[in-house]
Amino acid sequence: MADVVEIVCYPIKGCAGTSTSDALLTPAGLTHDRSFMVISEDGVYRTQRRHPRLALIRPTVSADGSRLTLDATDAPGQYGTVHVSITTSAPRRDVDLFGAIFQGIDQGDEAAAWLSEVLSTPSRLVRVPPEHDRVADGLTPGPSGYADSSAVHLLSRSSLALLNRRMAERGSPPLPMNRFRPNIVVDSGPGQGLDRDCGDWAAVPHAEDCARGIRIGGAELGYAKLAVRCAVTLVDQEAGARQGPEPLRTLASYRRAASGGVVFGAKFSVVRPGKLSVGDEVAVREWGVAEL
Repeated sequence: MADVVEIVCYPIKGCAGTSTSDALLTPAGLTHDRSFMVISEDGVYRTQRRHPRLALIRPTVSADGSRLTLDATDAPGQYGTVHVSITTSAPRRDVDLFGAIFQGIDQGDEAAAWLSEVLSTPSRLVRVPPEHDRVADGLTPGPSGYADSSAVHLLSRSSLALLNRRMAERGSPPLPMNRFRPNIVVDSGPGQGLDRDCGDWAAVPHAEDCARGIRIGGAELGYAKLAVRCAVTLVDQEAGARQGPEPLRTLASYRRAASGGVVFGAKFSVVRPGKLSVGDEVAVREWGVAEL
């Protein structure tokens, strides 16, 4: 049987994630996931590709959704924390996400000044407006906030274990799961075999590539696409800095997609919102063929 072993929400695109034991899956993904984004003064998105220090910022949203706390106490320097009252009523502004123009609600000068200091470059913070209507493409299109593409990224421990074995053969040390920033991590229970069709599919590396319909708790997911990996995977999430050529070097040797790029994990759209928890069974309702 495949189970959820970790749920991670990333309130601000590119910043650190927070693990939780329970979460609500909304039509646009986990509640608050990638609902905020750091931008330049002229509205262009910032990610770890060019600003790896984003990984050192740990955002949390209050239970009632009214306040955002930004914490950089683990970053070199004395940045501490800042508390932001979340606004959805301020004027909208244009923001650029991968060349597409969307709207964002600026969260004020205090957050902007703090982020600018931590990142050493003028920056501002925006939130998706309630009327945000972005739809990410894929086999199953679906709503998405400021995520790179589809709302939910799912990855199995067995896929990471295989990658780490292949890197070890090249003399490289293993990498933790947070290098890949998934929302849902799955694993098979102890003693499970390797028969995908008998429910213990998470023991098979990259079986998530073939899952077309998934039920977790009260929620359902539809497969959108494979997760194409980029330079963010080179960033040590604890150090907030790039660390060598892995995992892209090894992934390129066995995980090249037919459409280009290297892939690892899969992206899903939310077909039915609902609650999910660590320990929930991850039941695949429909299988397909991997797009490699």
